[in-house]
Amino acid sequence: MEPQIQYVTTEDGVSIAYYAIGQGPPQLLFTMAGSHLEAEWQIESFRAALMAAARRSTIIRFDPRGFGLSDRDPTDFALDGFVKDIEAVIDRLGIEGLRINAIGPASIPALAYAARHPDKVTHLAQMPPAASGDDLKNERLEKLVELAQIDWDLASEPFLRTLNPALSDDLVRDLASMVRASVQPETLSRLFRDVKEWDADAEAAALSTPTLLIHERNNPNFRIAVTRRVAGLIENSRVVFAENAFEGSALAWRFFEDDVPSRSAPESATEVPSPGVGSFRTILFTDVEGSTALTDRLGDDRARKLLRQHDRITREALKEHGGSEVKTMGDGFMTSFTSATAALNCAIALQRGFADHNQTAEEAINVRVGLDAGEPIEEDEDLFGAVVNEAARITSTAEGGEILVANVVRELTKGKDFLFADRGETSLRGFEDPVRLFEVRWSE
Repeated sequence: MEPQIQYVTTEDGVSIAYYAIGQGPPQLLFTMAGSHLEAEWQIESFRAALMAAARRSTIIRFDPRGFGLSDRDPTDFALDGFVKDIEAVIDRLGIEGLRINAIGPASIPALAYAARHPDKVTHLAQMPPAASGDDLKNERLEKLVELAQIDWDLASEPFLRTLNPALSDDLVRDLASMVRASVQPETLSRLFRDVKEWDADAEAAALSTPTLLIHERNNPNFRIAVTRRVAGLIENSRVVFAENAFEGSALAWRFFEDDVPSRSAPESATEVPSPGVGSFRTILFTDVEGSTALTDRLGDDRARKLLRQHDRITREALKEHGGSEVKTMGDGFMTSFTSATAALNCAIALQRGFADHNQTAEEAINVRVGLDAGEPIEEDEDLFGAVVNEAARITSTAEGGEILVANVVRELTKGKDFLFADRGETSLRGFEDPVRLFEVRWSE
């Protein structure tokens, strides 16, 4: 269901576009320098992520002043102005018990709002950690903003790659189009100029709200000295390290869901029913190729003995790489991981383990492995939902000895030492749209 965009006027007369969608505890997802409520909803991966999040929380989005569907020509971009934007939206919705997930430059006004309204905010997550304009200083981005004044089309994709090097080429193209729609180059230049004057150190020192500081290991924009500085200012904070922005978002969700009581959604929220949606997981299936024919040929006892070898190798790899066994289906396993990187390392360890076994064994064990990632439904220590079904279908598409993954897994592990071969768009039984699959090359 498409969100219903509404408008509210700030204390200083700026018109702000916003929406609330979903049910459950309210979460403000606050982004800047590329916010456009209507354009982002047209990006399939963005829309799917928002819809999935809305099944377990009330997601609040707004375009800050100068961006997207909001007033494009405010008088200034002072820190207090962006705090007023948040105040107007949250007051209109009548929300308390708010969790704020702030990304990019939005980290600083979110921090200031939380410090000024401790009665309304229960949790704050910053990615990157920041309390002043100096914390966000980035000379390469400033040069790209200068280039944008000449050719915004040319500068927009390098601008996004600089912000987040882990983004895939397809996602960069989609997001670059959205960024160009969201803000004019002149406005972006004004923002960068004014952000240098932002200073929320005093608010950070006074902040009592539990705060998660997310530091991306593989993003050069995240400077550990800045993270240490901000962590030293915010007494009730802790630092976590993420491989990329996707993993960082999953860590923020986990932080928000610890000991947070359920609250009613605001009346203006669009309902998206589906309770029981769990945390972001990578789902890994194994399946022994030709297990029925194997049993017919070897008999029940010998086939079961061989499958016990499969079980042993699988459980050893799961233990080594931090995976959880969800259930076994006799000739295969369903497992889950909180890290896509750990899941792929486990998949490779599995295939290498079976290859080692097959070198000396009388009977070979040829195993298909398939992976997908998303937010499955958790119920009675089992996992359900589209991501589970899709992972199972991906596994059945593989050949013995292969590892096949959905594109989302490739994006989550971009920058790691994995070798992917594009298998193209593949139609999976039970799914209307084709899925782009990649084979993971695991042989030494």
